[in-house]
Amino acid sequence: MKGLHMVTFPLTLIGALNWGLVGLFNFNLVTALVGSWPMVEKLVYILVGASAVYLLFTHKDDCKICSKMKMS
Repeated sequence: MKGLHMVTFPLTLIGALNWGLVGLFNFNLVTALVGSWPMVEKLVYILVGASAVYLLFTHKDDCKICSKMKMS
């Protein structure tokens, strides 16, 4: 599971940074990097989305702070 977390966490950060760049500067980093390959661009978006879903469901187990908190 550690390996999967080490892949999904950076992908989720990349997605968040890309959204920040789009919101602030109307600049899409993913399109700038792989825009000439639309299928690769779509694959990157799918992987970022899947990573976010994975982290959503496993975050409490991985996060030292959240695992100590009791959620009601």
